[in-house]
Amino acid sequence: MDPPARGANDGPLHGLRIGVKDNIDVAGVACTCASAFFADRVAGEHAEVVRRLLAAGAQVTAKLNMAEFAVGVTSQNSAAGPTRNPWDPARVPGGSSGGSGAAVAAGLVDASLGTDTGGSIRLPASACGITGLRPTVGSVSNAGVYPVSDLFDTVGPMARAVTDIARIHAVLRGETPAPAPAARRIGVPGVFLTEDVDPAVAAAVRTAAGVFDMLGYEVVPIDIPGAGTAQDVVYTLVYSDLAERHRDRIRCASELFQPATLERVSLGLRIGASERAAALVRRDEFRQALTAVFDRVDAVLTPAMPIDVPLLEGGADVIAQSRRMGQFSYPWSLHEGPTLAFPVGFHPASGMPIGAQLTAAAHHESTLFDIGAKYQGVTGWHAVRPHVRTPNQ
Repeated sequence: MDPPARGANDGPLHGLRIGVKDNIDVAGVACTCASAFFADRVAGEHAEVVRRLLAAGAQVTAKLNMAEFAVGVTSQNSAAGPTRNPWDPARVPGGSSGGSGAAVAAGLVDASLGTDTGGSIRLPASACGITGLRPTVGSVSNAGVYPVSDLFDTVGPMARAVTDIARIHAVLRGETPAPAPAARRIGVPGVFLTEDVDPAVAAAVRTAAGVFDMLGYEVVPIDIPGAGTAQDVVYTLVYSDLAERHRDRIRCASELFQPATLERVSLGLRIGASERAAALVRRDEFRQALTAVFDRVDAVLTPAMPIDVPLLEGGADVIAQSRRMGQFSYPWSLHEGPTLAFPVGFHPASGMPIGAQLTAAAHHESTLFDIGAKYQGVTGWHAVRPHVRTPNQ
């Protein structure tokens, strides 16, 4: 689609084939946000993240399908049609960056850009068996990216290995923060490994904790104050922002929305100013509590998703499915700092990938890259590739 920028042949990403989620502008190319509303929308210039990739020698080779307006956890609500999981076409790839996750897993691209508001990089990374980073809020430019919520939106890389994530992130971020101190302690909160977590998922994450222990990290139990209500806080803020952004479309042309999108963006119409203000206070309280958590540990380990990867027809109740799949991603969206999703095994019943998350303090991406690279240096989950099948096979 777009070759490297002139003079970028020796750049740090030279030769890397990168796909771009279809809410990120590539000059002269349609940017539809997977919506009929934007069927004829063509970007006039590159998003800042695309400009940086090309300047570093990467090749932007594809625009990738997604959930409409980046609203959804299954990537089935797209005007371009649904995205399937390359591990099993009868299952979802996660969302909203479902095309970004599926393309990397299937080997169509070496890496991709996704966006993450409530889990839209981390859920597809988990469902597709790859690695993905939600970076520190505000650390990577959102210029030229169609927004969901300015409070939580991030752009981040998706690839097989942490090492590729790290070098792409360095290009996207530009200015490199001072390196974080060497990580020594990883916290595992019991609230994220409760009885409502699929036993195979919990077992895989506990096994990953054992690997970290073997690598020399001190793995300790911790509490995350407010984790049980964090998802509701994020929903209140995101849905109110969505309703405000799409209010005219809801009122004047609601039939153009995918039904699952309309159901979710309409929820915010019932959220008043006082409810939103209260949610902002709770967000600040949660962030303050996390400051104390990261004074005790260098990273926090949790499942990325509490369930096995759902079947395509497994979510008639759009809201309930969104809450269930995003049960462990939304709380970390309330945090300013970065979260790395990475594969830790396969489900014994379905054969589908299982993902975990590592979260660190703001601007401590280097901590996650160091821990994640050491984990992937002694495990091989990230290197396993699916046998890509067509829906009729």
